[in-house]
Amino acid sequence: MAEDILFAGAQQVRDALSYEELITALRQCLLDLSTGRVIQPLRSVLRIPQHQGWFAVMPAVYGDVMGAKLVTFYPGNAALDMHTHQAMIQLFRADTGEALAVLDGRVITEMRTAAVSALAVDTLATPHVKVLAILGSGVQARSHLAALARVRRFQEIRVWSRTADHAQRFAGESGAQAYPSAEEAVRGADVVLTLTSSPEPVLAGRWLKSGAVVCAVGAVTPDRRELDDEAMSGAVIVESREAALREPGDILQSGATVTAELGELLNGATFPRTDRPVVFKSVGVAVEDIAAAKLVYEKLRPRQTAG
Repeated sequence: MAEDILFAGAQQVRDALSYEELITALRQCLLDLSTGRVIQPLRSVLRIPQHQGWFAVMPAVYGDVMGAKLVTFYPGNAALDMHTHQAMIQLFRADTGEALAVLDGRVITEMRTAAVSALAVDTLATPHVKVLAILGSGVQARSHLAALARVRRFQEIRVWSRTADHAQRFAGESGAQAYPSAEEAVRGADVVLTLTSSPEPVLAGRWLKSGAVVCAVGAVTPDRRELDDEAMSGAVIVESREAALREPGDILQSGATVTAELGELLNGATFPRTDRPVVFKSVGVAVEDIAAAKLVYEKLRPRQTAG
């Protein structure tokens, strides 16, 4: 019945989620993905060329729930002071197909993306990292800073943006230091986040210190990339091999080889560490959204009436 379906907007979703819970839930979710306990096809993407955007459908079955995220990306929205990503998530029971919830998906996307990066940093970076460099100063920069604070304490946070005043604003809000160039921000950093919508590389491998950990997040389609070939020449960790070999330009255009899935490492797998950077190439996969949506639903679901 429609009156039994949970409808939750952006603020309700944000109030229901915490990064601590998300990181824990996503750890299990990615373990399950890498051990074959998730049904998840590749996302289906419909291009909207007249607006340089796209619309994607991302379904998954995960345990006792299933659902789909409907998400759009319109990069031109930034000039209109609007979010570039918009989304909703529909959640169902896996055993009966009963509709459970319709949730704002933009906030879930924002928070689960940052939580997955925090999980990657916790897995790949040493406990003693000191310097964090952030390329990009938008929504994801803010969410990543909040999520990473749950797994590491950085002594120095640097930020660079293609729009200098945005970087300055972010620095003022967060206590970071704004840098005039990406290279200056990256040189000597232990962990680097690329969180831009750039269609071409903003990070050069020659800038990276030995053994740096990079979370490459902003480019998720074949025509976009944030890292150059040299940056992609070391170990490459992904959420899903299937998605990584079909979707992200960082891998497809560089010809990089996938080293491991993050869930495999969480399950005890290892890989040889060298002086080359380690890149976590995130594309975002549907089961992460469904796992996060399930958390929201369990917090907010309508109470069952007796009788």
